[in-house]
Formats: sequence, C-alpha cells, structure tokens
Amino acid sequence: MNTELLQQASAFIWMEGDMLDHAEYDGWLNLWTADGEYVIPIDPKETDFANTLNYAYDDAAMRAKRVQRLISGESISTTPTARTVRSISRLRVLQEGGDAITVRCAQDLREFRKDKLRQHTADITYTLQRGGDHGFKIRSKIVRLINSTDTLTSVGYIL
Repeated sequence: MNTELLQQASAFIWMEGDMLDHAEYDGWLNLWTADGEYVIPIDPKETDFANTLNYAYDDAAMRAKRVQRLISGESISTTPTARTVRSISRLRVLQEGGDAITVRCAQDLREFRKDKLRQHTADITYTLQRGGDHGFKIRSKIVRLINSTDTLTSVGYIL
C-alpha cells in the first residue's frame, strides 16, 4: 500500500469537505476537471448513470448552476441556508495508474436547517486526477447514500 498517496488523497478529500461545509464554492468549483462528473444515484447499486434517474448527474455547467442556486437565495430549498458538518473516514485507494487514482470513503453529513437536524450517510467514490493547485483534481465524485430512497427531499447544499 502506498501510504504517502493515501495521505495526499485523504488531505485533498478532507479539504473538499471543509470547503463545502464553509460555503467556499468558487474554490470547490476549481477543484474539478473540465469533464468532471458529480453523481448522486437514487439506487446506490446503479452504475449506468446516463440511463437512470439520479438525484444529481452534474457536469461543469450543472455544478456551476447548482452553486449559483445555493448562493442566490432564490431557491426555496436553500432558504434558510443549511449549516453542514461532514466527517469523512475509512479512506482507501482502490486503484492507481497513470494520472488518476480511485478512492472510496465513508461520509457522515449532518445538516441543521429550520431547527431540524438531519443525517446523511454515504459511501463516496472519487476518481482523482493528479495535478492542480492542491495536488489533484476531481474527475468524478459518486455519492451513494445508504438510505437513498427515503433520504432526500430537498437538499440546499452539496453532498
């Protein structure tokens, strides 16, 4: 096992989570490759995202629109703004080769909004491309919620 690579990938993924929890969306958008995909499938076992229904299946343009909705205050799902704290653990490099690595981790996200605390737990698989200001860029992020069919009603933040 390449522990140095695991440490670098972990630091990058923790940084991404911190950016999202602190609404650093411009910085978050810059973490992605131009062709990067952000996916939240409804069925956590699904792999054919293009031909199935997803909570999110975003390319660069859709990620930018998602961020704009979050910061504009015009979307009912973003008013009032949710406060989030996520814990990311159990990081494991699944594959490395060429300029990319695949990392899987667990995420426990707590959301506080309208005097209610909600919890969303997920397995996340990242494909990270080497390079960028922080050592990597996100080529794909697939968020597989463990209770996806009864979890999401309206999400005013990025998982």
